[in-house]
Amino acid sequence: METPALRPRGPTSTTVPLPLGEVLRLAGDAEASGRFEEARRLLDYILAAEPNEPSALHLSGVVAFRLGDPEKALAQMERSLELGIDTPLYLRNICEMYRVLGRLDEALDTARQAVVLAPSDPLCLQNIAIIHFHRLEIDEAIACADAALRIDPTLPGAHFARAEALLLRGDWEQGWEEYEWRFRIQGASPLMPPTNAPQWDGKPLQSETLLLVADQGFGDVVQFCRYIPWAVERCPDIAIACSKPMAALVRQQHPTLKIFQHWQDCPPFAAYCALSGLPRLHGTRTDNVPALAPYLHADPKRIAQWRERLDRIAPRGYRRVGLVWAGQPRHNNDRNRSTTLSTFAPLGSLRGIALVSLQKGPATVQAGQYFGQAPLLNIGAEVADYDDTMAIIDSLDLVITVDTSVGHLAGAMNRPSWIMLPRAPDWRWLLERSDSPWYPSVRLFRQSVSRQWAGPIGEITAALREQFAAV
Repeated sequence: METPALRPRGPTSTTVPLPLGEVLRLAGDAEASGRFEEARRLLDYILAAEPNEPSALHLSGVVAFRLGDPEKALAQMERSLELGIDTPLYLRNICEMYRVLGRLDEALDTARQAVVLAPSDPLCLQNIAIIHFHRLEIDEAIACADAALRIDPTLPGAHFARAEALLLRGDWEQGWEEYEWRFRIQGASPLMPPTNAPQWDGKPLQSETLLLVADQGFGDVVQFCRYIPWAVERCPDIAIACSKPMAALVRQQHPTLKIFQHWQDCPPFAAYCALSGLPRLHGTRTDNVPALAPYLHADPKRIAQWRERLDRIAPRGYRRVGLVWAGQPRHNNDRNRSTTLSTFAPLGSLRGIALVSLQKGPATVQAGQYFGQAPLLNIGAEVADYDDTMAIIDSLDLVITVDTSVGHLAGAMNRPSWIMLPRAPDWRWLLERSDSPWYPSVRLFRQSVSRQWAGPIGEITAALREQFAAV
């Protein structure tokens, strides 16, 4: 989402105490600086005086999106178009709203309008590449990204769009190289503080420290920490920048790791690498994924505690199936990957199983609205950390989850887990497959229609009935 240039117009542009252009500039500065509520107040003030000011309307749409209201954002942006503003930038922003809201046909039509207006603008072609990816038109996505890069070979977003499409298609040799552009995308969080040390090239460092950064989300850390033993073979002295929730899991990969949470505790190092950059250096392809599970293990004491807890609250003899229906709301793809507990209603009609909620976060409240025949054990509030989660997973017969860190965790433990994927999945799950080269114990259930979970849930219900002989 890009901030538009402010173009006040109209004879009444000075009917507010400050000139309209000045107030718009202040609002734009506030939005660009992340002061979204301040920007919203300024724009509300402008639009109260001039409801049809298109630049203010469009910027208010950008701010509404920043504040988590894409429906309002789209309404404001569409209104600005009705008033005659149809620059490529405005069209790019609107097609992003269509994409976020799952209206992919309209997103593609709008993106194509932007290309007609600005055929030499690589950002317009980049937008089309992203939309094609979400429509699972992978060859088209790569072609549009290539066209954008012919205009601007240094455009990070086009490289990253190309990376995701290549990786999803299984072309990991090219995909990993393009994936390195992810840190150059505008607005991306820096990997680490500025340093003069080089990025590690995979060559041995026998007497110097290698810094690994556990970047990206929790699921990524679970997936890529498998490469730590491979790195230790080349660099025995390794320090790892890692968030506190992940530290114990990362520690399992090698006993001598120096793990820290704050940059002031970082020891001197000779080179650095993102944890998610190790597959490229390893030369990972779909047929040589290293460190097949299990490479994470639950603590035996916690396993004993949780098994005793579940034995007390679960009906005797019932199969125990863990559920996770929503990920972090802040995730940029959460609208596609998450669902609600009600989606799992068909499982509640099965006899002989007990559903165990592993859900954390705001979505846990949905457990109070469950009324299925199968009992639901709502223990999410008792789960303190990933050590608890692993111990519970070890005590279950099966985990069923949307694409969250719990699916990665169960896979890394080599525990049976079924993962529900959106129509356009994350690149790591590849296309069409029901298995995963990353996790042998994982089975994948895919949407055939975007944002429609009935198909995967129907398949899961049938498979669960067959597997556990539930009727």
